[in-house]
Amino acid sequence: MTNLAVQLADTVKSFGVSAVYGDAQEIEGTTVVPVALVAYGFGAGQGEGPDGEGSGGGGGGGGYTLPIGAYIGDSLGVRFQANPVALLAVGIPFTIVAGRALARIIKALKK
Repeated sequence: MTNLAVQLADTVKSFGVSAVYGDAQEIEGTTVVPVALVAYGFGAGQGEGPDGEGSGGGGGGGGYTLPIGAYIGDSLGVRFQANPVALLAVGIPFTIVAGRALARIIKALKK
C-alpha cells in the first residue's frame, strides 16, 4: 500500500506544473513561457483527552501561485520579462520586514 502523503505530493506536483507554468505559447512569432512561484502546504492532527473523555482530529491544506513573469524568445534573443504587479506584491512586504529588522538591529547596537 502506497503512502497517502506520497500520493498527495505526486498529485500536487503534477497539478502545479501543468496549471501554473503551462506550455510555451507562440504569439505572432514570439515564444512566451510563463514563470510562477508555486507553494502548497498540508497538515493533519489527532488528539485524545484523558480517560477517553476527549477527542480530536483535523486536517487542511492550501496553496498559492504567484506569476512572476515570463521568458520571451524572439528575434532579439531570450529575455525575462518581470510581472510588475507581482514584484510589488512581494517587494513591499519584504521592504517593510527588512526595514523593521534593520531598525531593531540598529537599536540593539546602540545599547
